[in-house]
Amino acid sequence: MNWTLEVVTLPVRDVDRTKAFYESIGFNPDHDHTVSEEIRFVQMTPPGSNCSIAFGKGLTDKVPGSTGPIIICVTDINAARDQLLVAGVDPGEVDVQPWGHFVYFADPDGNQWSVQYLPYRDN
Repeated sequence: MNWTLEVVTLPVRDVDRTKAFYESIGFNPDHDHTVSEEIRFVQMTPPGSNCSIAFGKGLTDKVPGSTGPIIICVTDINAARDQLLVAGVDPGEVDVQPWGHFVYFADPDGNQWSVQYLPYRDN
Protein backbone atom coordinates (compact mmCIF):
# COMPACT_ATOMS: atom_id res chain seq x y z
CA MET A 1 0.00 0.00 0.00
CA ASN A 2 1.31 3.47 -0.93
CA TRP A 3 0.82 6.47 1.30
CA THR A 4 1.00 9.65 -0.75
CA LEU A 5 1.15 13.17 0.59
CA GLU A 6 -1.23 15.11 -1.65
CA VAL A 7 -2.38 18.29 0.15
CA VAL A 8 -0.99 20.52 2.90
CA THR A 9 -3.44 22.95 4.50
CA LEU A 10 -2.29 26.51 5.23
CA PRO A 11 -4.05 28.81 7.68
CA VAL A 12 -4.61 32.25 6.12
CA ARG A 13 -6.43 35.49 6.86
CA ASP A 14 -7.31 36.74 3.37
CA VAL A 15 -8.08 34.00 0.83
CA ASP A 16 -7.98 36.23 -2.25
CA ARG A 17 -4.66 37.85 -1.24
CA THR A 18 -3.15 34.41 -0.60
CA LYS A 19 -4.41 33.04 -3.91
CA ALA A 20 -2.93 36.02 -5.79
CA PHE A 21 0.40 35.56 -4.00
CA TYR A 22 0.74 31.88 -4.90
CA GLU A 23 -0.34 32.56 -8.49
CA SER A 24 2.37 35.25 -8.70
CA ILE A 25 5.08 32.71 -7.82
CA GLY A 26 3.79 30.17 -10.33
CA PHE A 27 1.41 27.87 -8.44
CA ASN A 28 -1.50 26.57 -10.53
CA PRO A 29 -4.98 27.40 -9.18
CA ASP A 30 -6.56 23.94 -9.38
CA HIS A 31 -9.77 24.53 -7.47
CA ASP A 32 -11.65 27.42 -5.86
CA HIS A 33 -15.03 26.53 -4.49
CA THR A 34 -17.29 28.33 -2.04
CA VAL A 35 -19.34 25.68 -0.27
CA SER A 36 -21.23 28.09 1.98
CA GLU A 37 -20.77 31.45 3.70
CA GLU A 38 -18.58 29.62 6.25
CA ILE A 39 -16.51 27.43 3.90
CA ARG A 40 -14.35 28.25 0.88
CA PHE A 41 -11.78 25.76 -0.42
CA VAL A 42 -8.85 26.79 -2.66
CA GLN A 43 -6.31 24.24 -3.86
CA MET A 44 -3.11 25.20 -5.72
CA THR A 45 -0.19 23.13 -6.99
CA PRO A 46 3.43 24.11 -7.66
CA PRO A 47 4.54 23.31 -11.21
CA GLY A 48 5.65 19.67 -11.51
CA SER A 49 4.46 18.72 -8.02
CA ASN A 50 2.19 15.88 -6.93
CA CYS A 51 1.43 17.70 -3.68
CA SER A 52 -0.81 20.75 -3.45
CA ILE A 53 -1.57 23.38 -0.86
CA ALA A 54 -5.09 24.15 0.31
CA PHE A 55 -6.36 27.21 2.12
CA GLY A 56 -9.59 29.06 2.47
CA LYS A 57 -12.28 29.89 4.93
CA GLY A 58 -13.41 27.40 7.55
CA LEU A 59 -10.74 24.79 6.76
CA THR A 60 -8.56 24.92 9.86
CA ASP A 61 -8.44 26.34 13.37
CA LYS A 62 -4.68 26.94 13.16
CA VAL A 63 -3.39 30.48 13.52
CA PRO A 64 -2.59 32.13 10.17
CA GLY A 65 1.15 32.06 9.57
CA SER A 66 1.80 29.11 11.88
CA THR A 67 2.71 26.55 9.20
CA GLY A 68 6.21 25.69 8.12
CA PRO A 69 8.77 25.59 7.14
CA ILE A 70 7.40 23.64 4.21
CA ILE A 71 10.22 22.37 2.02
CA ILE A 72 9.76 22.56 -1.73
CA CYS A 73 12.41 21.08 -4.03
CA VAL A 74 13.73 22.60 -7.25
CA THR A 75 16.29 21.63 -9.88
CA ASP A 76 17.79 25.14 -10.14
CA ILE A 77 18.03 27.25 -6.98
CA ASN A 78 19.14 30.38 -8.85
CA ALA A 79 16.21 30.19 -11.27
CA ALA A 80 13.84 29.64 -8.33
CA ARG A 81 15.31 32.65 -6.53
CA ASP A 82 14.99 34.76 -9.68
CA GLN A 83 11.35 33.71 -10.12
CA LEU A 84 10.59 34.76 -6.55
CA LEU A 85 12.35 38.10 -7.04
CA VAL A 86 10.39 38.80 -10.25
CA ALA A 87 7.19 38.12 -8.29
CA GLY A 88 8.24 40.70 -5.68
CA VAL A 89 9.26 38.16 -3.03
CA ASP A 90 12.70 38.62 -1.43
CA PRO A 91 14.09 35.17 -0.61
CA GLY A 92 17.48 36.56 0.42
CA GLU A 93 20.72 35.18 -0.92
CA VAL A 94 21.26 31.49 -1.67
CA ASP A 95 22.24 29.65 1.52
CA VAL A 96 24.82 27.04 0.48
CA GLN A 97 25.12 24.16 2.95
CA PRO A 98 27.01 20.86 2.61
CA TRP A 99 23.66 19.03 2.26
CA GLY A 100 21.98 21.45 -0.15
CA HIS A 101 21.32 24.98 -1.33
CA PHE A 102 18.36 26.95 -0.02
CA VAL A 103 16.36 30.16 -0.24
CA TYR A 104 13.57 31.07 2.14
CA PHE A 105 10.35 33.03 1.93
CA ALA A 106 7.02 33.48 3.66
CA ASP A 107 3.55 33.98 2.25
CA PRO A 108 1.57 37.13 3.17
CA ASP A 109 0.40 35.50 6.43
CA GLY A 110 3.86 34.33 7.47
CA ASN A 111 3.61 30.64 6.56
CA GLN A 112 7.25 29.67 6.04
CA TRP A 113 8.81 28.02 2.98
CA SER A 114 12.26 26.61 2.34
CA VAL A 115 13.21 26.15 -1.33
CA GLN A 116 15.73 23.33 -1.55
CA TYR A 117 18.16 22.30 -4.29
CA LEU A 118 20.23 19.15 -3.78
CA PRO A 119 23.27 19.33 -6.09
CA TYR A 120 24.30 15.72 -5.41
CA ARG A 121 21.14 14.61 -7.24
CA ASP A 122 22.76 15.90 -10.45
CA ASN A 123 25.50 13.25 -10.28
